[in-house]
Amino acid sequence: MAKGFCSKHGGGQACTCAMGNLYRFIEPVLLLMLRDKGQSYGYELSENLDHYALTDAQIERAALYRTLRTLEVNGHVSSAWETEAAGPARRVYSLTPSGHEHLREWAEVMGRLAKSMEAFTKRVAEPGGRA
Repeated sequence: MAKGFCSKHGGGQACTCAMGNLYRFIEPVLLLMLRDKGQSYGYELSENLDHYALTDAQIERAALYRTLRTLEVNGHVSSAWETEAAGPARRVYSLTPSGHEHLREWAEVMGRLAKSMEAFTKRVAEPGGRA
């Protein structure tokens, strides 16, 4: 995205807001959040996403809940209804042993991706590219 065109972040900076969907990166972020917190519920996770997000693109709550459901179906997250607290019942999520392993897999994949991205940015910065 060209600098100066982001309605969320203002002018003068490039951002990822309109650079395509990176929703897949919600998965490792949620895994890390649950590892750090021990357990959490959807609203709390959505409120803290900005502190963990890998891009500056807005993450929709619907995508967050879809990802949590997928992680649970795949055995990486478990959930239970919390009914003892004041207010409405809420689903509390926690990481399973499989989820811890999946987070380590994500770290490995993202480490390789980081190296590729670094090589890409260095190549773009090289003078004398073909027109």
